[in-house]
Amino acid sequence: MTERLYYSSDATAGRAQVIRCTEEPDGRYAIELNQTLFHPQGGGQPADWGTLDGMAVEAVFLRGEQVVHIVSGALAPGEVEMQVDEEMRERHSRWHSAGHLIGYADEQFGWKPVKAHHWPGEGRITFMPGEPQGLLPDASALMIMIDGWKADNLLRHTEIEAGRRKVRFGDLPAYLCGGTHVKQLADIGMVQILGLKMKKGLLVVTYALD
Repeated sequence: MTERLYYSSDATAGRAQVIRCTEEPDGRYAIELNQTLFHPQGGGQPADWGTLDGMAVEAVFLRGEQVVHIVSGALAPGEVEMQVDEEMRERHSRWHSAGHLIGYADEQFGWKPVKAHHWPGEGRITFMPGEPQGLLPDASALMIMIDGWKADNLLRHTEIEAGRRKVRFGDLPAYLCGGTHVKQLADIGMVQILGLKMKKGLLVVTYALD
């Protein structure tokens, strides 16, 4: 199992050991490391960009319990330098954290988040009604809560419980989450609720950042 350093660290540069390098059917190479700073695509968040020993990382995904880094050339076993694109990491973290705030806000109206897509430019959260049936909120009501939490500049907290990672802000509830997040809510920037619509009994909230 690859140790996921980004679970507990915001570092974007470090070193790791190549434990396996295999050629893919398309001629590229799949690199497995003993530990990684790269977030793989999944959990509603895109993969990190960056380099391994200066070679561009073209994709990052999970293959079983291993995080696989796709590069154009082979890497020999041994130590390599990891460099995650800081600007892209920050962008992904802002979108993911904003999605959590929308989840918190809608829960106040009796809706439970069941699916999330935190990709920049494509942000949306899907909710199912709770018990009793949730009230349908409007964008302004959600934004009052979100802006309040941001004004309080709640800090991020992470913990591992029974082998599963949880993320929360301030005293807000913890969500099971393997993604990256801002250190404090003021770092998210401006959040905009683009729309709320019902689809097959589910509430879909779309959002954007500045």
